[in-house]
Amino acid sequence: MNKKQAYKVMFSAGESSGDQHAANMFKELQKQLPDITGLGMGGTKMQQAGIDIRYDSSHIAVIGLVEVLKHYGEIRRALKKIQNLVVAEKPDLLVCVDYKEFNLKLARFAKKQGVKVLFYVSPQVWAWRPGRVVTYGKAIDMMAVIFPFEMAYYEAENVPVTYVGHPSVDKVHPVRSKSEDFSKFSLHDAYPVVGILPGSRVNEINRMLPVMLEAAEQLIKTNPSIQFIMPQADSISDELLQGYLQATSAKIRVIKHQPYDVIQCCDAIMTTSGTASLEIALLQIPMVIAYRLSAITYFLGKYLVNTKFIGLPNIIAGKGIVKELIQHDVSVEKLSSEINKILKDKNYKQKILDELALVKEKLGKGGGSKNMADLAVKMLVINE
Repeated sequence: MNKKQAYKVMFSAGESSGDQHAANMFKELQKQLPDITGLGMGGTKMQQAGIDIRYDSSHIAVIGLVEVLKHYGEIRRALKKIQNLVVAEKPDLLVCVDYKEFNLKLARFAKKQGVKVLFYVSPQVWAWRPGRVVTYGKAIDMMAVIFPFEMAYYEAENVPVTYVGHPSVDKVHPVRSKSEDFSKFSLHDAYPVVGILPGSRVNEINRMLPVMLEAAEQLIKTNPSIQFIMPQADSISDELLQGYLQATSAKIRVIKHQPYDVIQCCDAIMTTSGTASLEIALLQIPMVIAYRLSAITYFLGKYLVNTKFIGLPNIIAGKGIVKELIQHDVSVEKLSSEINKILKDKNYKQKILDELALVKEKLGKGGGSKNMADLAVKMLVINE
């Protein structure tokens, strides 16, 4: 097939995970189309991959109704800027990565401008508002889903859909061996290691890190030999973290740019929900998932969301294989108690590990980023 050489692809990613997914996809695109140009909204990972970032998405990486309302003005300005970019640059393809409501508006606009739209990572229609399948179908040319069970929702409404696999399966691999990481991170292999993953958004850090640090202090009281380690998300500043770390008596090793090496060193982890919990599952580490939202967002969610779980490992498994602590259940006592149980009860820990192995198996062999690139190339060269 004759391929045009200088395609221009525009990306719109509003959060840390989307930034990484878009970066990985673009790297695969470059292998097939070396002269391809990438531009749009995203973060440091996309920029490092060679995408020309015209708007830094870290300014609008928020979740929850109240948080969105607080940043509504900035989000509107970002949307207008990216819409103007669509008009000015006339890309051959727009790839909307996650960040659902923002990207839905952008997709509608782009399609009216005659731009092909590929949506990467489906909204969770299986959890709430399944009617969105039709809404998204009118705004896009192709939906790329990352879980096999999502296909049926789109096929039922005749919306073009492709299962590409979950991108985390490919990227979640430590750089070094566990023993090398213990040496590099100054960890003692005779003592337990507990990971603290408080999120990749500022509001998550503000809500979750204090209680996780208090839980760490509580754990030290019963087991002074516990070692704590935290992978710092690229989207989180040193200043924000240090404000909390300086106020705790717990010694926390903070490691940048090496999340999977940090995770593999852990015997147990306190984490927020989202992609992080899935990455921990892929590395087969027992965890407790904890999450708090604003009171209004939580109240609305209770009535709108039709799912028993918020953690991806539990959602994929279809049952509660790891403990979830949500909103009022998030407490120092419950966090520390669950971590203690994982560390001390070998049978309990093994049961979690057995279930996590099945989750990993369900996610398949990977190839998500390459599959996305293949799909994008097909959409680019059609009618050429």
